Amino acid sequence: MFTASQKIHKDKDVEPSEFEITVAQALYDLENTNSDLKSDLKDLFINAATQIDVSGSRKAVVVHVPYRLRKAFRKIHPRLVRELEKKFSGKDVVVIATRRIVRPPKKGAAVQRPRSRTMTAVHEAILEDMVFPAEIVGKRIKYRIDGSKIMKVLLDPKSRNDTEYKLDTFTSVYRKLSGKDVVFEYPLTEPVSA
Repeated sequence: MFTASQKIHKDKDVEPSEFEITVAQALYDLENTNSDLKSDLKDLFINAATQIDVSGSRKAVVVHVPYRLRKAFRKIHPRLVRELEKKFSGKDVVVIATRRIVRPPKKGAAVQRPRSRTMTAVHEAILEDMVFPAEIVGKRIKYRIDGSKIMKVLLDPKSRNDTEYKLDTFTSVYRKLSGKDVVFEYPLTEPVSA
């Protein structure tokens, strides 16, 4: 228990849940057993972890990391996700930086909120964190007749092998975190004729 508590820091001294302790313990075990990740994981910790139902019996593990540590996590992202998916067999792992949405200022207030704290900016940043290491190459919003809308996100075809099996997970996690419907696709590439 003491070892896992080093890998999770909750805001305002809130006690971590059992699942969060399990994820923190998995990170601690990786730091001690995996020589590749040992030096990189030494100073890293998480804020929270949740489990989300994807489809049928599949589940996803969403790991929230502190915003200031996101670059350090991105350096080891592919290896870390691969190792965590081995530990939580049958579950996809998604790593997202913790961001805060700030309300719009009241009329007449002298204080402006930063652009990075708006709901739109935070949702777009979550989308980019979620699909990392793939890049988003395009977005389209499709408005339906009934008034609902769905966003189509086009991912870089170069990373198709790494991300294709996770597209359902990305859709479910983004809907849970932002409440918006999204579909992930790869742009059609036409063969070059000589």
